[in-house]
Amino acid sequence: MVNLRKLLEKINTQEPLQGDLRFDEPMAFHTTFKVGGPADVWVRPEGPSFPRYVALLLKTAHEAGVPVFILGGGANLVVSDRGIRGIVLDTTGWSGWQIDETSVLFYAGTEVDQAAEVCAKHERESLAFLAGMPGSIGGAIWMNARCYNRSISDVLMETWILNEAFQEELVPFQPEAFDYKVSPFQKRNVLILGGRFKTSYKDKHALLAEMQTYRKDREAKGHYTLPSAGSAFKNNHAFGKPTGKIIDELGLRGFSIGGAKVADWHGNIIVNTGTATARDIYLLTEEIKKQVQDRVGYRLECEILFVGEWDQELKIT
Repeated sequence: MVNLRKLLEKINTQEPLQGDLRFDEPMAFHTTFKVGGPADVWVRPEGPSFPRYVALLLKTAHEAGVPVFILGGGANLVVSDRGIRGIVLDTTGWSGWQIDETSVLFYAGTEVDQAAEVCAKHERESLAFLAGMPGSIGGAIWMNARCYNRSISDVLMETWILNEAFQEELVPFQPEAFDYKVSPFQKRNVLILGGRFKTSYKDKHALLAEMQTYRKDREAKGHYTLPSAGSAFKNNHAFGKPTGKIIDELGLRGFSIGGAKVADWHGNIIVNTGTATARDIYLLTEEIKKQVQDRVGYRLECEILFVGEWDQELKIT
């Protein structure tokens, strides 16, 4: 078995870490659901050495057979109560931006809400639709985040990655590679370092007013009331009804397993009432999927990602 302390010491002698590193770090501290057991190692590099450090970390871990899980803002994750084996690489220390006349480059760890604020400050129409949403730019690109009828793919120009050979690469945007909450990076073993987005002029006050509308809408829908991941299931517009409406019509609003509950105010939000375990959340999503399948004949697709060490009886499908 690989000695993780020695492996990390070896990396540090070649590229000293700027940032934080902890052993047995509870992942409940790093997800919006506030659940999850310990990571063997949690590391959060920061500063200008970030690309060099993470390239060396990923390469060394790969050669040693040590799994590395890439963490952004933790907004769509449920980490197992047993935690995550290997290394969790937290990208939120890699935050920043560069603006030119027609575009803005955001580093992957930048909070999406902060990115929307930066664009508004510089009177740039681009990412206002992300206002109030939790998570990071890297995660938003990876999942092709969508809200208020707009997607990341509507404004993305290129993605800056560490590719499979641990080399920096710019990937031009190709519309055919993206779909509803789908990006090409979901099928590649790469690290997103950042994304460049097209911009156009819009008055700052108009942008701030638009963003405030989105934030108030999220608040009214209860996104901030209790720990959650926002929408639990994807919408399938071809089906004809939003997922939340399907769940509501089946009388599942308020249904709970342990400390996990379908929100009283919205069928497509699962919340941690304060005592939920990752297992509670998983079992609740599975029960909702089963009831919708049995009673409506429609198979829901989870938007939540279940990661880490799960019990054998919990088959993630």
